[in-house]
Amino acid sequence: MPSDALIWLIPASPLAAAVLIALAGKRWLRTSSHIPCIAGIGISALYALGLLFATSVSEHPHTSIAYQWFSIGDLTVPVAAYADALTVMMLVMVTCVGFMVAIFAAGYMHGDGGYPRFFAEVSLFVFSMTMLVLSSNLLLLYVFWEAVGLCSYLLIGFWYEKPSAAAAAKKAFLVNRIGDFGFAIGIFLIWMLVGKHLNWQPPAGQSLLDYTTIFQVAGELNAKYHGWLIVASLCLFAGAVGKSAQFPLHVWLPDAMEGPTPVSALIHAATMVTAGVYMIARLSPMLVHVPEAQLVVAIIGGITALLAALIALTQHDLKRILAYSTVSQLGLMFVALGSGSGNAQLLSAAGIAALFHLFAHAFFKALLFLGAGSVMHAMGNVIDIRRFGGLRKIMPVTHWTFLVGSLALAGIPPLSGFWSKDEILVVVGEAAAHGHEPYRNYYAILQNVALLVSLLTAFYTFRAYFKTFWGETKIPKEAGHHAHESPRVMTWPLVALAVCAALVGVALGPTHAFFHHLEHTPGLDAADPPHMSLPVMAMGTMAGLLGISMAWYIYVRRPSVAMNLSLQFPRAYLFSLHKFFLDEVYVRFIVRPIEGLAADSGTFDKSFIDRAVELVGGVPAWFGRGFRQWQTGLVQSYAAIMFMGVAVLVALIFFIG
Repeated sequence: MPSDALIWLIPASPLAAAVLIALAGKRWLRTSSHIPCIAGIGISALYALGLLFATSVSEHPHTSIAYQWFSIGDLTVPVAAYADALTVMMLVMVTCVGFMVAIFAAGYMHGDGGYPRFFAEVSLFVFSMTMLVLSSNLLLLYVFWEAVGLCSYLLIGFWYEKPSAAAAAKKAFLVNRIGDFGFAIGIFLIWMLVGKHLNWQPPAGQSLLDYTTIFQVAGELNAKYHGWLIVASLCLFAGAVGKSAQFPLHVWLPDAMEGPTPVSALIHAATMVTAGVYMIARLSPMLVHVPEAQLVVAIIGGITALLAALIALTQHDLKRILAYSTVSQLGLMFVALGSGSGNAQLLSAAGIAALFHLFAHAFFKALLFLGAGSVMHAMGNVIDIRRFGGLRKIMPVTHWTFLVGSLALAGIPPLSGFWSKDEILVVVGEAAAHGHEPYRNYYAILQNVALLVSLLTAFYTFRAYFKTFWGETKIPKEAGHHAHESPRVMTWPLVALAVCAALVGVALGPTHAFFHHLEHTPGLDAADPPHMSLPVMAMGTMAGLLGISMAWYIYVRRPSVAMNLSLQFPRAYLFSLHKFFLDEVYVRFIVRPIEGLAADSGTFDKSFIDRAVELVGGVPAWFGRGFRQWQTGLVQSYAAIMFMGVAVLVALIFFIG
């Protein structure tokens, strides 16, 4: 078993860095504030890799209790770390990508007035995310679920003097609260059903909300309270919808691109937005009993994947294209997670496929975001793909690494996205063929949706690539006359991430190494090794190549075609360009009515609430004025009152008797 110290040092290192930078950054560290951040996250990455090679963790989950947080009635909640193969996989992903992003940010954020604050917040985020992954129970998970939301709010609004950044941070915070409210209700329902209705008493050192407890009682809970279990599962999924930007709560993620680009790469591409996927995969032993909830997860994922892909087709902001790509890829992960269809073996295979795509996606999407940041850095903070072009000769390292990330995202063999996307298509096809009988048609539709999304992904990714790096060289005036490649501190992380994007799939896919790592994880331990389906691989690859070919023809070979298509299909183009007007719908039917209610509440507060409070507060004064008349100061008066009181009491006693 791994030592408890090794487990707790993973979140402790970035936490120590955050405290050090917060206390000493502005006064003493200043432009060296990145050093504690990089060192802290680097130490965490080394310890996470140490856990990865500790085979005992993969085979036997380990719980390390730091202390008992509180105990109320039958609910005891410890601060405890739960380490198994899934935990370790997430820790390696979070810390390694975080380490690369921190190095890149040292160059990207150079000269910014909030330099120490930025690295303190990044360190705090990595601490919160590692604790979220390590949490052994739902309540502790919820605490750090909110902590990463807070860090996201701080980092999105890092340049708070910009109205757009402040508004984006507020939007992200409020939209996430909607999902988190459902998440909190789901946790309460689980506690109520397990503790109050099953009257189940956990063993010593185990909480009612521990994962192990939930997994042990899931079958009995389903047998007695199947309907309530569906409700609880959907409430928990609501939290995932908010955090992982799924329809209809996806609208916050594209606006979050107002934050610094390293923030986009770290939080909104590789780590925080994957928390919802992690949570659903973690609760697989419970969700296997509720195929109805699984179908909802898959349908919401399919809608999100297709909707975001259609929106990405026409966007002009390079970071927003990648943001909608992230939303779309997260949707595919949820399609896979929801393809268990009540079958334990199928659910295990679906969970592993989704997690494989999550792991691979983290590297190539972080690479693409950092590549966009490198372009933005060289172009004088211009990110509109209509204002620059032909950068492959000016920025060769950025160009080649961005190409690797684009090919991986498009699912072209042998890069990582090809292997993970293939497994998703296979498991959705299995659900359509062998899943829960009433739902097979839905999964057949979702498989076609996944194929269409694969084609659209390749198209919009290479639209961004060709318009940025091909064509006539075009430099915006903001970049000056000396546009050049980014410094090495920014290009080295790009190269490292490109290597990972190229090799992770080959190393983990054909060898089934990813499967063997997760095969002892609760809920993922019923699957057989994934099989390669040549027809599915061929269809996925053809969809990717077709999308790339279409993008090359429209944006390199015949650039006028794009304009003609927008004029030929103006409504479709406008719907995609304006994000299907969902933001406008929300503003008109949700935001403005609430704002109007808030404005009217001031009048209501003054005319009714204030008067009611004044009335209640005036009652003691009224009684005081009444009794004050009896306070004359004369002893004779007090004696007379006492005599009258005694007479009344005697009369009452006599009457009652």
